[in-house]
Amino acid sequence: MSKKKLKILGFIISFILCFPIHFLYEKLPSFTTSIIAPVNESIFEHMKILFTSIIISGIIQKIIVIKSNLGYKNVCFSNVVSGILSIPIFLVMFMPVYNAIGKNFPITITIMLIALLLSYIIGYYILKINKDLKLENLSIFIVIIVYLIFGSLTYYPIKNEFFKDPISNIYGIK
Repeated sequence: MSKKKLKILGFIISFILCFPIHFLYEKLPSFTTSIIAPVNESIFEHMKILFTSIIISGIIQKIIVIKSNLGYKNVCFSNVVSGILSIPIFLVMFMPVYNAIGKNFPITITIMLIALLLSYIIGYYILKINKDLKLENLSIFIVIIVYLIFGSLTYYPIKNEFFKDPISNIYGIK
């Protein structure tokens, strides 16, 4: 499998995973699911969907690379970068629309799709670097840090509109 096909597969998997991840905490409420999936409808909580879908897809990509003996370097790092970058990419496009017209499901999904696509394109160029960046192990540490931040802000949210559930008017976990 080529690097391009691997990243296209990853993009498709990530997009499909966004939907079950959105409802994961609602269906299986636990401490773990509260860290990796949204616990309410706030903008902040939905950033977990992007990151988690890309990380799960990245794990699948890494398994494919190992099982197929492809020897690609930087698979984990490219996905961690994609996961982190998907958040500001999404927010830069989403916030002006949200502030102008409010939440609109088709527009939100379209913006999410574009954010995933752009972040995967960046991840593809990282994967194309044939030199081992020696960042695969660091990637695991970065993922842990991101989820520690997600968890902290889920249980101890900042009191502003970014963290406020517009439906229940609460912050963080119920």
